[in-house]
Amino acid sequence: MTQDTALDMKDVELNEIDPEKQPMAAEAGESPVGGEKNGAVKVKLEDDDGGSRPVKFTGLSKEELLKVAGTAGWVRVRWALLILFWLGWAGMLAGAVAIIVQAPRCRPLPAMEWWNKGPLYQIGDPATFQDAEGQDGVGDIAGIQHRLDSLSTLKVKGLVIGPLHINSKDDPSSTRLKEIDQKYGTIENFKSLLDAARKKSIQIVLDLTPNYRGEDVWFNQEMKQPESALLTQIKNIDSFCMIVYPMLCISGLKRELEEFTSADLRKSRMVLLISSNDSPSNQIMSILNDTTTGILSTSYLLSKGNESDNSLGERIKQYQGFAWEQDKILWAIRPRLGHLASAVKEKLLRVYQLLLFTLQGTPLTLYGDEIGLKDLPGQPARGPYMQWDSGKNHGFSEGTVGEVNELNMNISFKAQEGDKDSLLSLYKRLSDLRGKERSLLHGDFTLLNHTGKALAFVRSWDQNERFVTVVNFAPEEETEVSIAHKNLPEQCSVVLSSNPERKEGSVVPVKRLTLAAGEALLLKYPYSA
Repeated sequence: MTQDTALDMKDVELNEIDPEKQPMAAEAGESPVGGEKNGAVKVKLEDDDGGSRPVKFTGLSKEELLKVAGTAGWVRVRWALLILFWLGWAGMLAGAVAIIVQAPRCRPLPAMEWWNKGPLYQIGDPATFQDAEGQDGVGDIAGIQHRLDSLSTLKVKGLVIGPLHINSKDDPSSTRLKEIDQKYGTIENFKSLLDAARKKSIQIVLDLTPNYRGEDVWFNQEMKQPESALLTQIKNIDSFCMIVYPMLCISGLKRELEEFTSADLRKSRMVLLISSNDSPSNQIMSILNDTTTGILSTSYLLSKGNESDNSLGERIKQYQGFAWEQDKILWAIRPRLGHLASAVKEKLLRVYQLLLFTLQGTPLTLYGDEIGLKDLPGQPARGPYMQWDSGKNHGFSEGTVGEVNELNMNISFKAQEGDKDSLLSLYKRLSDLRGKERSLLHGDFTLLNHTGKALAFVRSWDQNERFVTVVNFAPEEETEVSIAHKNLPEQCSVVLSSNPERKEGSVVPVKRLTLAAGEALLLKYPYSA
């Protein structure tokens, strides 16, 4: 073997040495040369003949590392690093605890029943809503089921239907609260409607006004009897039904109300709606506040004259003073059945829709109010059939219907669905906002300003965004509103407005705010600690 071959073999042997056993440096007197390749540093070693050959530098061996690691200097370094690590960890833990302790407490959410989570939609007489079972031009129970998809887009939580029970005019003995008038369908139709509605998270509320075809709708003398047969029927209504009492009977029915709101009935998700032609009194509200849950008392945005007046702000303030808990408040447009568009000027339709959905309590709207439907003329006014599309009889029936209301010729549900500026789109937007914004769903109410022309209030909940409602009741003239409040910022952003000149998301000053004629305006601002 030649000397060159022997040197090459030594190179191979050095390269194959275990990296942990390779020397860190060359022998004394040797100086490293060359550069790194694959993590090794090449150095020159002298050959026997005075030449040199490269040797790879690979670091300390395992034994050398263990030997160095045990020295006093490295032990102190490791302890110092360990102590620093635990001190840092303890500091971060202390900081997190301090943040949690100092952070504002979240306000516990109130208990919410299904009727508190969205609007109730009053169909009233099914004969005017949808004819689905025949071509007689009379709406029926099956027609209501047929339109559930459309109703679910409104995010309503309950349908107030009826009366639809058997009743002979002014004859208490023939009134059967648990039997369906055959012109509306059968009990099987009703049960089918219940099942279909519940699949869409919609509850059914029955109006059980006994003598709805007569003059004395509640058989006043009969209802005052201790052993009234009608009261017995009401008490025996099945759990899927919800009932409406007259105000005049409430004072004498305190014990029955307490039984109604017992645990067993609450589990069945029943609700009691109380309505009359008058706003609730102190006596009535005292009785309601003494009961537990499941009772809603109606107050109205329009007074008995069915026209906007200067007292709405005071009536709102008074009513909310009566009701200790907002889950017992029910807001409707006016005492008697009748459509909003027939009671107020067109420019104010959005004003009252905005009020319904942003006041504390549950909104109750009449069928067709979401599209601006108007009553048939006459005394008293009569309900029009619902107008769904541009087809025959506006999609209400394939048969022959009664009198056509020319005031509603250009109004339909389908036409407004595709119009983002329509009344229907506003209804859907408000219903959606109320359902998902905590300040609107169960927030506190603060009245900011109320005059004969304008009303302003704020809804707030804990650390959530605040919403300010400002409306102008004057349909023909603008008005200036001052809504300064200690917690209100100087500017708020626009959520929606009936004034097309106000763009959504724009910022407006609120200390002196000018509203357009009949403007409905919803603002918001962030929570600030």
